[in-house]
Amino acid sequence: MNVIPLSAGDLWIAAGLVCALGLLSLQMKLHLAGQLCVAACRTTVQLFLVGFVLKALFAHVAWYWVALMASIMLVAAAREVTARQKHRFKGWWGIGVGGFAMFVSSFSVAILALVLIVGATPWYAPQYAVPLLGMLLGNTMNGISLGLDNMIQAVCQQQGQIEQRLLLGQDRRQVMVEIRQNSMRTGMIPIINAMAAAGLVSLPGMMTGQILAGSPALEAVKYQILIMFLITAGTGFGLLGALWIASQRLFDDRHRLRLDALKQT
Repeated sequence: MNVIPLSAGDLWIAAGLVCALGLLSLQMKLHLAGQLCVAACRTTVQLFLVGFVLKALFAHVAWYWVALMASIMLVAAAREVTARQKHRFKGWWGIGVGGFAMFVSSFSVAILALVLIVGATPWYAPQYAVPLLGMLLGNTMNGISLGLDNMIQAVCQQQGQIEQRLLLGQDRRQVMVEIRQNSMRTGMIPIINAMAAAGLVSLPGMMTGQILAGSPALEAVKYQILIMFLITAGTGFGLLGALWIASQRLFDDRHRLRLDALKQT
């Protein structure tokens, strides 16, 4: 498989587009230039670092190194879930809710796929385990972040209505059911849109990468279908877990609303 190598100049051309967008943001006073610059720098540094790490992992296959890499990815994803939310839980709950949900859903789905579907030898081979887990965590992270943000914002905005319903005798499950349903739909929209548009509007990332690397098109298609289904399942199960845990945290044992569990960022 022959891959056309990219030079530093090629990457600078692409970076120039991001710089142009940053300058336009400054002119329009969108306050996005700083975020674009930081995000672009983080992307460059983080991807080069992970490239060196993966090179070492591929050369020295050991389950404990793969487990360490997976743990670092999980912690980073858990932090990013609430990093840009207006309201988040105080203390370790801030990253614990999303992190636990992603651990249960994404790790379970990834192990299931590696053992029963991919069938690599060994099953934790980093060539398959790390990219698969990364795609699952990344997309689950986005869904959980959107869903949690939607639910917490709705609770803060509807505080008066929720407390009135509680005074009338409803419990936390009854007052939260509609909010959780709306938040679940919000979190699932990106992956549902991605599945609906795959092949018609866009060629997903994994399929594009395999085709560029010279893999047969139909084989790339099968892998992409697998990944899309796994991501959808991981996102859905992760969202269910995160929203349930968060809704429990927002109320005490006597079904009283506890907005003091949140802090504004």
